[in-house]
Amino acid sequence: MAYDGSHFHLGANTHKVPMLLHKQNREKLVTMLKKKSVPAKSVVLMQGGESVCLNDSDRELLFRQESYFQFLFGVSEPDCFGVVDVETCRSVLFIPRLPDAYAVWMGKIEKPSFFQKKYEVDEVKFVDELKDYLKGAGVETLLIMKGTNCDSGSVHKGATFPGIEEFKVNTDLLYTDLCECRVIKSELELDVLRYASKISSRAHVEMMRRCKPKMMEYQIEAIFLYEVYSRGGMRNPCYTCIAASGDNAATLHYGHAGAPNNRELQDGDMILADMGAEYHGYCSDITRTFPVNGKFTPLQRSVYETVLAAQTAVIKALKPGVSWVDMQKLAYRTMAGELVKHGFLQGSVEDILKENIMAALQPHGLGHFMGIDTHDVGGYLPGHPERPTVPGLKNIRTARILQPGMVVTVEPGCYFIAATLEPALADPKKAKFFNIEKVRSCMKFGGVRIENDLVITKDGCEDMTFVPRTVEEIESVMAGGEWHIA
Repeated sequence: MAYDGSHFHLGANTHKVPMLLHKQNREKLVTMLKKKSVPAKSVVLMQGGESVCLNDSDRELLFRQESYFQFLFGVSEPDCFGVVDVETCRSVLFIPRLPDAYAVWMGKIEKPSFFQKKYEVDEVKFVDELKDYLKGAGVETLLIMKGTNCDSGSVHKGATFPGIEEFKVNTDLLYTDLCECRVIKSELELDVLRYASKISSRAHVEMMRRCKPKMMEYQIEAIFLYEVYSRGGMRNPCYTCIAASGDNAATLHYGHAGAPNNRELQDGDMILADMGAEYHGYCSDITRTFPVNGKFTPLQRSVYETVLAAQTAVIKALKPGVSWVDMQKLAYRTMAGELVKHGFLQGSVEDILKENIMAALQPHGLGHFMGIDTHDVGGYLPGHPERPTVPGLKNIRTARILQPGMVVTVEPGCYFIAATLEPALADPKKAKFFNIEKVRSCMKFGGVRIENDLVITKDGCEDMTFVPRTVEEIESVMAGGEWHIA
């Protein structure tokens, strides 16, 4: 039966996201919490993101909702709170009481009933009523977020408000369960992620088509941003866009303020384009590396197909029950064999792996969970495998066993980074595995990364990315050939 409730969408042909998605997320959390010894008369209390200005100015930064709050409530506006009753799953949204001047500068001041219908919560009240509401509802214990993000190392500050000291506060139960809720995506969440990946895929294809020598890296970025916003309503990139040409591609997170995609593309360069945009907070994360002039040189092709072979092997092996650590090892093994074949490395693949040589050529992990955050939560939670400690493997963002509904990126890479290669070349135990002359000749090459977004299904995986991947596909599209996206 068709869903006739409220949706988030941005008109035209943009995807309609049913608010049912967030109701299901709240129900999922409550079901998980009820399996634990939650104190009686408990509620989940969440604080949404706050509107902030740049430094000490009055320039308000474009707001993006706090991710856990987005997951549970799907609210676009800042400065809100949300309550979910653990016993009944009843939801209450608390909105700021806006001054009259808001109507002049920011637009119409809507009534609580507007937001109740918009977000399909059970009740809407004002933030300044929060304490009195909780007291009147007989709430005794507030379940508050407190935990450390395993990617950033940052601690979630949790909700707070004047009068919170009048309640019991529990910070032990919520964080792990809410993280776990975000690991396995619902079908409604997957639909949003598919849309985000499809629109971002179209933008990547357009970047390929329009790329030419003498363009600036930031013009490649601009093509992506225009395409995702104008054709998909995706205003925000999920992360700083990387448009790394030449040896800039050896800098894994190039594109930041100190290296702002500002090099001129040269004939003969490769460009590594790592860009994704989000819709309703749900992300995409796609990387392609391709020749600026549309034709691979033999050297470029050998490095590219080394990485492609690794990605293809991993995608073929993805299925429930597989260890992500084993997928990283598979990528390393595949690339090692290809690099020996192409004359970059020498010796047996087993010895190369034993000596951790591949960590010098791909120092990052194979990929990560993806959802409301690009590097989504849940990689290292209690009850799941701990982070490996050996070089190469210690940088993987999860060591978990794959399950249906997980969304992962698969992004092997091969880079010629002086900071990782020079120490290896100076170590006699490692140097013997390198064709030193050939590797040194590639120090200005940069690197190759290929990244797709995938859903783990009951018997394999679904690739949500629709961008040319083989050498032949890329050269055809860059020469004006057709490319169809479902």
